[in-house]
Amino acid sequence: MVYAVKEDIKQKTMSEPPTKRSHTDHQAAQLAAYKGTPLELKCVNTIRALSADMVQKANSGHPGAPMGCAPMAHLLWSAASSGGAGRNHSAKSPGWWNRDRFVLSNGHACALQYVMLNLSGYEDCSMDQLKSFRQVGSTTPGHPENFMTKGIEVCTGPLGQGISNAVGMAIAAKHLGANYNTPDFPSVISSTTYVICGDGCLQEGITGEASSLAGHLGLGNLIVLYDDNNITIDGATDISFTEDVKMRYEAYGWQVLVVEDVANGLDALRAAIEEAKKTTDKPTLIKTRTAIGFGSPNKAGKASSHGAPLGPAEIEAVKSNLYGCDPEKSFFVDDDVAAYYKEQSEEGDKARVAWEADFAKYKVAHPDKATELTRRFNNELAADVFDDLPTFVYGKDKANATRKFSEACINAVARKTPELMGGSADLTGSNCTNIVGAGDFQKATPEGRMVRFGVREHAMAAICNGMFAHGGVRPFCATFLQFAGYALGAMRCSALSNFGVIYIMTHDSIGLGEDGPTHQPVEMLESLRAMPNMNVCRAADANEMAACYQIALNCANTPTVICCTRGTVKPLEHSTREKAMKGGYIVLPEEGEGAPDLVLVATGSEVGPCVEAAKALQSDHSIRTRVVSMPCQDIYVAQSQEYQRSVLPGNVPTLSVEASSEHGWHRFSHAQIGMTRFGMSGPADQLFEKFGFGVENVASKGKQLVEFYKNLDGNVPDLNARPIFVNFTGPAH
Repeated sequence: MVYAVKEDIKQKTMSEPPTKRSHTDHQAAQLAAYKGTPLELKCVNTIRALSADMVQKANSGHPGAPMGCAPMAHLLWSAASSGGAGRNHSAKSPGWWNRDRFVLSNGHACALQYVMLNLSGYEDCSMDQLKSFRQVGSTTPGHPENFMTKGIEVCTGPLGQGISNAVGMAIAAKHLGANYNTPDFPSVISSTTYVICGDGCLQEGITGEASSLAGHLGLGNLIVLYDDNNITIDGATDISFTEDVKMRYEAYGWQVLVVEDVANGLDALRAAIEEAKKTTDKPTLIKTRTAIGFGSPNKAGKASSHGAPLGPAEIEAVKSNLYGCDPEKSFFVDDDVAAYYKEQSEEGDKARVAWEADFAKYKVAHPDKATELTRRFNNELAADVFDDLPTFVYGKDKANATRKFSEACINAVARKTPELMGGSADLTGSNCTNIVGAGDFQKATPEGRMVRFGVREHAMAAICNGMFAHGGVRPFCATFLQFAGYALGAMRCSALSNFGVIYIMTHDSIGLGEDGPTHQPVEMLESLRAMPNMNVCRAADANEMAACYQIALNCANTPTVICCTRGTVKPLEHSTREKAMKGGYIVLPEEGEGAPDLVLVATGSEVGPCVEAAKALQSDHSIRTRVVSMPCQDIYVAQSQEYQRSVLPGNVPTLSVEASSEHGWHRFSHAQIGMTRFGMSGPADQLFEKFGFGVENVASKGKQLVEFYKNLDGNVPDLNARPIFVNFTGPAH
C-alpha cells in the first residue's frame, strides 16, 4: 500500500551562507509547501539542526541520516493525542517493563536518538551531554551503547544487529504476554517494538535471517521504519542494491507499507503507523522515502552528508533553509518546541503510572504470577534452581558425551527457571538442547519457550540479545562450535552489552570425527576466550558440566559459551561441581609429598587421557604428575593469586593439552600439545592419536618436558612471577 504520491523536492543550491532576507524567504517557502502545522515543522527542523550541531561540535559523526529521519523520529516520540505513534515510554523510569521499545538499527545516526532523548527529558542526554557527543566519558557515545545511556536498549552500530535484536524483543514480549496476561489484566506485557533502519541494515545478511523468522512467527508487535534514502557510503544504492525491498519483505510474510514523502507533511506516515499498529498477525515494514542531509543546500541527497560534519558555513545555510531555525544559534531549542516535547513525555509517563496502578491490582489478583514476573525482570534466580543439577558418581554412572551431560543439566535447571527460553540453529538433536515439555514458540503458541531458529546462526545470537535486552527472559541458543564463526558479530555484542546469553556449542574439537576440518573448530576457543566479558567453559565430565551451568546462570551480565563434546569422555574420579566452580582445580593430585615433578593442564575430552598419562608417568618413570582440569580460564584467573599458585605452581614443568589452538595457553604452561593445523576427516579415536592427544604421546611429551628442564639444571621459568599491570585510567563504564 502506498500512502502518498512522491513530490519533487528541489532545494536551491547555495555556495555561501544566505543573507537574513534570503533565509527568511527559504523558510517561508518551506512552510508554505508543508502540509502540517508550523509547530510540527519547527519540531522536525529543530531535530535536524541539533543533530547537525552535535556532529559539527564533535568534528566527528554522521549528520545526514538524522536530518533525513527527523520526521520519523518526531512521530515516534509524539503521543497519539498529538497525532504521533503513541509509543509508551518514560523518561522518569526508562526501565519500565511494558515500555514500547525503540531500536535505532542504523546506529551511526545516534545523534538523532540522543536529541530525542534530550527533548523527552532523559537525564543522560542533557544539553551538556549533546555538546559532549563522542567524547571520552560522555553518555552520548559515537554509537548507541545500552550500558552508557538510559533510554538506549541495545548496542547498535554493526548494521543489521539492531533490527535483529528487535525481533528478539518482540518474541520476548509475545511470550511473556502469553504467559502472564490474564482475561482481567490483558495488557500486563503488551509492548510494541519500533525500529528505524537504513539501506545498510537491509543489505546485511543477518537482517534477512532475522526478518524471515519474524515473518514466520507473525510478530505483529514489530514495526520497522525503513529509511529509504538511496544512499550508502560509496554513493547511490543503485551501484550495489537494486532489489525490490517491498517484494522481498512481502515474501518474508511481512506487511509492507510505502510512504513516498515525509518532507512536505506527515499524514501519510501517520496513516501507515496506524495501519501497522492495527495489524497484529504479522510484522510491518514502512518503506519511507527520505532525503539524507535534508536541508543542506550542497550535500542533501549525497553521500558527502553521511559520515562527516557539514561544516560551519553549510550548517548556517541549513538553518537558513529550515523553518523555525536561527542560523546564528547553535544547540538551540525554542520554548514552543521544548513545551511540545515536554507534553509528549508527560503523556508517556501517564501511561506508565496507569500501568503501575494496574500492576498493583494484578499483584493482588494474581500474586504468584506477579512475584514470578518481578523475579524474572530483576534477573533473580529461584532459590533452589541448582538443587536438581546432576552429580556424577564415579564407578556407578555411565560415561557419556558432555553434550548429553549438558542436556541433563539444561533440563534440570529449566524446571525451576521458566525464563530459560531458546533453541538451536536446526540442530536440536545434535546439540541436545530440547527442554522436555517446554513446547514450541510459534505464531499460534507464543506461550512455548523452545524457539526454532532454523539455519540462521548469526540472527539467532542477535535475537537472543534482543530477548535478554527486553527483560524477563534468559535466552540460550545452540549450534556446532565451528559455526560460532557465523554468529561471532552478535556474540561480541552480547559481551559488549553485558547480556548474559547462554551459548551451547557442541562438536567442540577434532573429536567430532568424520565430518572433517570444515566442521572441526581449531581457532574458535581462543577466539572466544580473547573476547572481554565472555566466559568460555569446556567441561570434562558431568560434574564440571553442572558447574558450567551454574556459572552461566549466575553470570547475568556476562555471556557464557558452554562447549560440549560429540563423543564419550572418560569418567573422572575426583571431579566435583564445587571445585570446578573455581574455573580450574586439581583433578588428580600427585603422589607423595612436596611439589610435583610435572603438571598436565587440560580441558574437556583431553582431561581423561591426561589422567591416564599421569598414572603411566608415575608407574613407569616415577614422575610425580599432577593433572589440572581448567573448565573455564576466565573464572580461574579471577581467583586469588594464592589459589592459582596452589593449582598451577608456575615453577614446575607444565604441559597444556587441548585439541584446539595452542595460543593462549602460554600463560599457563611451558609447552603445549594443541592444534597447529586444520583437522582431518576420520574416526575420532584415530584423529586424537594422529594429532598427539592420545595417552602415549601425552606421557612421552610430559617426560620430555621434565628432562628438558633437568638439562637446564632445573631452572624452570616461573609463569606466576610476572607483574600484572593495570593500564586503564580513570572511571570505567
